[in-house]
Amino acid sequence: RSLHVIQRGREGTPRAPPRFFFFFLAMTDFGNMKRHTGARSYADECKFIKRIDGTSFQIDKGFVPGMNVPGKFYANKRLETLMFDELKLHVQRGESGFLPAVKQIANVASLPGIVKRSVAMPDVHAGYGFAIGNVAAFDMSDPKAVVSPGGVGFDINCGVRLLRTNLLEKDVKPLQERLAQALFDHIPVGVGSKGIIPTTAKDLDEALEMGMDWSLREGYAWVEDKEHCEEYGRMLNADPSKVSRRAKKRGLPQLGTLGAGNHYAEIQVVDEVYDKVAAKKMGIDTKGQVCVMIHSGSRGLGHQVATDALTVMESTMARLGLSTNDKQLACAPINSKEGQDYLSGMAAAANYAWVNRSSMTFLARQTFAKVFKSTPDDLDMHVIYDVSHNIAKIEEHMVDGKLKKLLVHRKGATRAFPPHHPLIPVDYQTIGQPVLIGGTMGTCSYVLTGTDKGMKDTFGSTCHGAGRAMSRNRSRNTLDYKQVLDRLGKKGISIRVASPKLVMEEAPESYKNVTDVVDSCHAAGISKKAVKLRPLAVVKG
Repeated sequence: RSLHVIQRGREGTPRAPPRFFFFFLAMTDFGNMKRHTGARSYADECKFIKRIDGTSFQIDKGFVPGMNVPGKFYANKRLETLMFDELKLHVQRGESGFLPAVKQIANVASLPGIVKRSVAMPDVHAGYGFAIGNVAAFDMSDPKAVVSPGGVGFDINCGVRLLRTNLLEKDVKPLQERLAQALFDHIPVGVGSKGIIPTTAKDLDEALEMGMDWSLREGYAWVEDKEHCEEYGRMLNADPSKVSRRAKKRGLPQLGTLGAGNHYAEIQVVDEVYDKVAAKKMGIDTKGQVCVMIHSGSRGLGHQVATDALTVMESTMARLGLSTNDKQLACAPINSKEGQDYLSGMAAAANYAWVNRSSMTFLARQTFAKVFKSTPDDLDMHVIYDVSHNIAKIEEHMVDGKLKKLLVHRKGATRAFPPHHPLIPVDYQTIGQPVLIGGTMGTCSYVLTGTDKGMKDTFGSTCHGAGRAMSRNRSRNTLDYKQVLDRLGKKGISIRVASPKLVMEEAPESYKNVTDVVDSCHAAGISKKAVKLRPLAVVKG
């Protein structure tokens, strides 16, 4: 956004720009961005983008300078239009402001040590450095290969957790409003919200190191929760000493809080079952069955870890003589001190996010137990799975016929490992890893499973949600929150939200159609549809 847009409120009243804007200015080299994109016409730009098949496009080398590998993005006809319109607008504006997603995908393809391709999912949209929805893998055996905080994002290990229940829609309907209010009352929400889980500085350090093992020890999680969590809820390379004092200060009061933005807790029901075998394995094979979906991340702690790392890597690049097409792609060699320090701090923030979701799972279970005068165990409130969206992890993948150890960056993308992969739970070995795709406020969500094709084509990755189609500022200026709430009410959806502004920012009109996104992934074969969920109640910050 331009400074003019950010500095003016909805009615045109001047206001101070948010703090992140100054950081954005400091980290963005607009002259560099323009020089690298050149002055090509829209038609000339499109010559570098070729359709591969009905679901994907290739971005050829030469689209931006220094591409080491091609780019690739997935889109159906409707999503394709959004991608190309964004590029066209960028050219018309004289290449100022944010880079379009296709340029960001290509810039990532220029980073040292990247292998195969820079890949983007159908929900891709412009982000900081990497596009949101971008996946890139770097060869751990290449001394030049880099790690980039922009490839993980500011909300480290933002992710989704799904719990099942043995309740049906007919059991919940008479108590729907009461249940929605109880969930809103139990889970702290909103910007600056503070957790109700008692946490000391010592507790925080232990949580950063132990992840869900801390939650288990403290009684906030069940043993089986860990089995159904990516990385079993703990990254072993986490080092709390690599997390700054400021990051810990921000994270200490926020443990067990939902936050704001696109984060939510939803009460959902099974609406459609596409894969009966997979649905039965997950225990959600009955239409009308009630589930709970929690979407949140590492809060202010993760944001500060990313901010600190970007500052360090800026100076590291100057010292080592590294350069990138966009200063937002600040990076360091994976095996450098700076690279390892970031990965250890990032892992600690990821552990914080798992503890955060575990704490909210505890609060959700208490909510249901109180409203239905039962126990979480009797309500069968088991975790189906917990997936991460913003994370970098060391994994093994086939590259040019050889098994290689890679650092896979997934930003706004979900790991989706196939059946029989050793890193997915025993009870899901025959169906593949569950993949949780959250919709927008008031729209459906999906449960998918990973595939062998996805493992080969996208480093075992798929989409993560709907993906924004309209900026937050534009949403606030064009939508009316009362009308949005009325539409949700007519659908029978209970909503509890802390801020009217958030209603407009998170309205379904602000996002791509999640069904288009999921159908594109399913058609491409990079993940497989299993279950569709629709919301009964939404709790947001």
